Amino acid sequence: MILCDTHTHIYLAEFNPDRDEMIQRAIAAGVKYMFIPHIDSDTTEELHELCDTYPKNCFPMMGLHPTSVRRKYHEELGMIEENLKTRKYYAIGEVGIDLYWDTSYKKQQEEVFGRQIELAIEYNLPLIIHTRNSLEVAIEIVKGFNSEKLRGIFHCFPGNEEQAEEVAGIGFHVGIGGVVSYKNSLMARVAEALPMEHIVLETDAPYLAPVPMRGTRNEPAYIVNIAEKVASIKHTTPAKVARQTTLNALNIFNITQK
Repeated sequence: MILCDTHTHIYLAEFNPDRDEMIQRAIAAGVKYMFIPHIDSDTTEELHELCDTYPKNCFPMMGLHPTSVRRKYHEELGMIEENLKTRKYYAIGEVGIDLYWDTSYKKQQEEVFGRQIELAIEYNLPLIIHTRNSLEVAIEIVKGFNSEKLRGIFHCFPGNEEQAEEVAGIGFHVGIGGVVSYKNSLMARVAEALPMEHIVLETDAPYLAPVPMRGTRNEPAYIVNIAEKVASIKHTTPAKVARQTTLNALNIFNITQK
């Protein structure tokens, strides 16, 4: 099986003790493609170093995470726009709206999200969208651009079956991670209802490890466990889940499988 982890933060300090070994475990498990979201200027150097070290397996994104939208957000946006001019990225991400931790910068988050949607259109790149406590807000902002160029992933999808169908209807995919394996997870119902053509797999490592590793550090090799859980929900094989979700991901990120 060849698998894609469409969202993994493996440049973070949690992986400093064993990053190389962890990446080799992922590759050995069949996780050939790992897509790496940017957070803000504090993570740029680590992101670039990781992707330059593993150019055949780790593919960088560029974007400003909504929880990093603070008073100096104009400076952060300027840095992102300069980076987009100087090297290749595979998506604008991780971007979106987060109203879980703090709502005081809601208007600024919406402004920044809108600007990054414009960048996705300008550079013909997919959007990787974060929607914690903000799914409907983010969907409406994306719809407001009414652009056929827009595509991407609603990362760590938090909604129900009807919202998943709405996301698919505007040309986006649903990111399914370890939460799908949790008891009474809403994601299991979403995975069952949504056609495989609209699903991609992700870990969000080091967060949200799937059962039976729940509560430990997540890592890309665990995409295998997520694929197995989705296969059991869809009454199919992990190989078929891997094949379709990998095809979906590579189409989104405009990569030719080798």
